[in-house]
Amino acid sequence: NESYLIDFGKAFFGTVQLSSTIRQVDSLVIHLGEKLNDENRIDRDPGGTIRYQKVVLTNLPANQKIKVKLTPDKRNSTGAAILLPDSVGVVMPFRYCEIENLKIPFKEISIHLRALHNKFNDNASSFSSSNKILDSIWQLCKHTIKATSFTGLYVDGDRERIPYEADAYINQLSHYSVDSLYNMARRTNAYFIENPTWPTEWLLHTVPMFYTDYMYTGDLKPLQDHYENLKLKTLMDLEREDGLISSSSPHLNKELIEKLGFKNPDTKIKDIIDWPPAQKDTGWKLATAEGERDGYEIVPVNTVVNSFYYYNLKLMAEIAGFLNKNEDAILFKKKANTVKETINTKLFNKEKGYYIDGEGSAHSSLHANMMPLAFGLVPNEHITSVTDFIKTRGIACSVYGSQYLLEGLYLSNEAQYALDLITETKGDRTWWNMIQVGATMTMEAWDVRYKPNSDWNHAWGTPPLNITTRYMWGIKPKTPGFKVAEIQPQLANLTYSNIKVPTKYGAIIANFKKDKNNRHYTIEIPDNMSAEFTVPQNNLKCMHNGKKIKPSHQIIILKSGVHSIDLKQ
Repeated sequence: NESYLIDFGKAFFGTVQLSSTIRQVDSLVIHLGEKLNDENRIDRDPGGTIRYQKVVLTNLPANQKIKVKLTPDKRNSTGAAILLPDSVGVVMPFRYCEIENLKIPFKEISIHLRALHNKFNDNASSFSSSNKILDSIWQLCKHTIKATSFTGLYVDGDRERIPYEADAYINQLSHYSVDSLYNMARRTNAYFIENPTWPTEWLLHTVPMFYTDYMYTGDLKPLQDHYENLKLKTLMDLEREDGLISSSSPHLNKELIEKLGFKNPDTKIKDIIDWPPAQKDTGWKLATAEGERDGYEIVPVNTVVNSFYYYNLKLMAEIAGFLNKNEDAILFKKKANTVKETINTKLFNKEKGYYIDGEGSAHSSLHANMMPLAFGLVPNEHITSVTDFIKTRGIACSVYGSQYLLEGLYLSNEAQYALDLITETKGDRTWWNMIQVGATMTMEAWDVRYKPNSDWNHAWGTPPLNITTRYMWGIKPKTPGFKVAEIQPQLANLTYSNIKVPTKYGAIIANFKKDKNNRHYTIEIPDNMSAEFTVPQNNLKCMHNGKKIKPSHQIIILKSGVHSIDLKQ
């Protein structure tokens, strides 16, 4: 008798449109929100930055489309926030609409969610598997990529609507895994050239973003246009004699800060390690006093920042090669080798077999080990001891940090443990918890208690999406422009899986089925490209399109067309 509740199924950024065949002269109260309370009403005080808004319509005319006008949020509509055109109006994320004081029959009105998002091809990608938890999480992440595209740039979430490099990189990886439209990433990458953000590690995501774009598109122009700026964004100007860098370096002066693109030369570039940081830094009452840092001891020369630096140098060596800057390519490769050697000499605890947090530290965190693992810094003889340590920590990192945790695990043949982390259903530090609490987009933090101002619409929470494509199925561009793809599946205990991955040439469609000791793959490669399929280890017999393959041949070349691969253990 009090109200009607409409559930649109998934949250989008937008507003509500009403129309009625009968006029109501009395006022109508509209509630919009992302979250329900325990009484299945829209939560009027949802906490954090979970959204709710109340709008009063003075009347409801007949046979007119009425777009509900929302009140803008000051923080996400001023300053550095990405603004929407006046013609679009104000939007907010919501899933539910509650209508009070409706005096006319409900069947006489029509209610629509007017969703705003970037162009998105829902049919460009798909995924399913024998693990329904994994499927649900994949769908949660895919919807997040579509729904958070409403500004035309990769923004952090609704609280600020500001692009940040770390958020944008994960957003980019996940977006490229589900659609082959690259303009949004291009605009965001260009934005960061002139609008960098202050965390040290965030700056160090710029080169990976431009590198990833080239690998998927094959278009050299962004690299050519911004090459000198990308060199600056590696922060190699902060390098000391042994190759390591520090944000405490005296070289980080006003001149360099201006060169990096900061409008304010007094900007303080600071190491973050993970977000949110410790309770002593934020003042928040956090569920864990150390924040999401796993107790990381932040010292001037630390392992996480220098792991990122090594990865930047490694990518810049490739980028210089793409641009035929051979002297630079040699220089960057030499620098990368020096940094790798120094990290493994000065920042590695040989007695324990894993990395310390930084120079002079006696503490070892998850972060100080998952980053070297993800970026290929760990010597082969220490991979087991490093991964063993990592597996004692669980997900002692943020939603953002999980990107690198999962990458490192798959790169170290820990596919089953990685899959178990993605599909974990116990506790609140899980993607399943996001679904259980009612979010339909990935959340900024595992739960509000880990970040009191967190929101329910952060694309940096989508690592399972790009990890599924790029590491679980192992489908990535082998050469720039996806002319040659690599397919290196690590499907752990999945008994079947189907995936559709977009490329600029069309979709790679792959199917997998396991029956006792036999594993069967069917893979379709689009025209004008090929792929290299890496045969999983421990196979006694391998057949490709009915022909026997020698066990020594670990890579099968797949030309355009449909391929059948049978493996027997």
